[in-house]
Amino acid sequence: MAHQKRRKEAAWKSRKQEQHPHGKIKSLKELSSE
Repeated sequence: MAHQKRRKEAAWKSRKQEQHPHGKIKSLKELSSE
């Protein structure tokens, strides 16, 4: 279970970093956009 979650989080993080190096800012911007 933990392994799957970690792998999913890593993939999700790397994908987000590809779009925007600043993951935190991206999340805040996404929340405002949605």
